[in-house]
Amino acid sequence: MKKELLIFGANGALGRGLTQVMLKKDYDKIYLFSSKFDETTNEPSNVERIIIQDLSKEENAVDAFKKVYTDKNKILFLYSTIGGFAGGKTIWESEVDEWDKMFDMNLKTNYLLAKHFAKLIQQSFGGSICFTAAYTGIQEEAGKGSYGISKSALIHLVKTLALESKKINLSVNAIAPYIIDTPANRRWMKKEDYSEWIKPSEIGELVYSLFSNFHFISGNIIKLKYRFELREGMTNY
Repeated sequence: MKKELLIFGANGALGRGLTQVMLKKDYDKIYLFSSKFDETTNEPSNVERIIIQDLSKEENAVDAFKKVYTDKNKILFLYSTIGGFAGGKTIWESEVDEWDKMFDMNLKTNYLLAKHFAKLIQQSFGGSICFTAAYTGIQEEAGKGSYGISKSALIHLVKTLALESKKINLSVNAIAPYIIDTPANRRWMKKEDYSEWIKPSEIGELVYSLFSNFHFISGNIIKLKYRFELREGMTNY
C-alpha cells in the first residue's frame, strides 16, 4: 500500500519544520504546497513542489489537487498549516475586513481543502487530515476575538467532518498549539521562555503519529499549551 503526504503551507516556519521531519518517514511521495518557495532545494526525488494561489477561492483549491493521482492502493494524508493571526483589538474596535480575513484564512480555506481532499479519498483506500487550530479556539482570550472565533469554527468543522467521513475511511484531527517556536514569534515576544514553546519538529512527530494510527484516531483536538525540556537524568518517561 502506497502512502502519500500533502503539506499545505510548506514554506512557512511550521511547514518547513514539519517537512524536515516527514522527509525522514516512510512516505512514497510528498507534495509541498505554497504560494512561493525558496530558490534553493536539496529535496529528494519523491518530493514535488506545487505553487498555489488564494485557497479561499474554490477554483484554486480544485487546481491544487490536480497533480495528485488517486488509486485504491494509495493512502493519502494531508496536513494544513494554512491560517492567519490578528489580535490586539476588542470586538468593538475590530474592523469587518479583519473578521472576513480571519474567517477566509482560518476556516474557508481549510473547508475547501477538506471538501476536495475528501473527493480524492473516495477514489483511494483511505486517509487522514490534520489541521492547525489554536488553543485560543478552545479557551477564549481578550483581544483575539476574530482569530479565536475563526479557529473555534475550524474546530467545529473538524469534529463534524470526523463524524461524516467514517464511511469513506477518512479520519480528521487538529492540533491546537498555544505558541509555536518560530522566528516571528521570538521577535514578537522577546522576553518569553522559549523552552516552553512547542517546536515545529515536535509537531511533525506528533502529526506523523496521528497519521500512522489514522484508522482509529479521529475527531480529536489536541491541545499543545506548554512543553518542558527533557534534561540529563530524566530517564523515567
